[in-house]
Amino acid sequence: MAGRIRQTMDDELEESHEINVTPFIDVILVLLIIFMVAAPLATVDVNVDLPGSTATPAPRPETPLFLTLKEDLTLAIGNDAVSRPAFAATLDSRTRGDKQTRIFLRADKSVGYGDLMQVMNLLRGAGYLNIALVGLETLPAAAAPAATGAALP
Repeated sequence: MAGRIRQTMDDELEESHEINVTPFIDVILVLLIIFMVAAPLATVDVNVDLPGSTATPAPRPETPLFLTLKEDLTLAIGNDAVSRPAFAATLDSRTRGDKQTRIFLRADKSVGYGDLMQVMNLLRGAGYLNIALVGLETLPAAAAPAATGAALP
């Protein structure tokens, strides 16, 4: 004895208006697993010897404020030497307390990266976050041979 639960007169199937989200969830989980595996592979620790910049120089303000880290790790604001304990006060007097002033930081080529970061931490501790690193302008690699070749007779 068989019986039907649903009594319908025709043999057509009823239309379901619900979205089946199971395939969508499966795809999202597969993508999550792929990104979890691929993300650690995207970060690479490589020792890099950074070259000089060949970018076009940005225009300088009328009165730039240079902070110089010398070879002997002493600091100079403009042309005046300053000690590290008096650094924040001297910088505040030079900028008239304006913490948004852009500080142009330049360092000797022989200064280590850690020493440069210490000076940047001094600037951050004093409240100056607008820092521009200053470097020598060099010719692009393609233009350098042409420039030297033009000087030869």
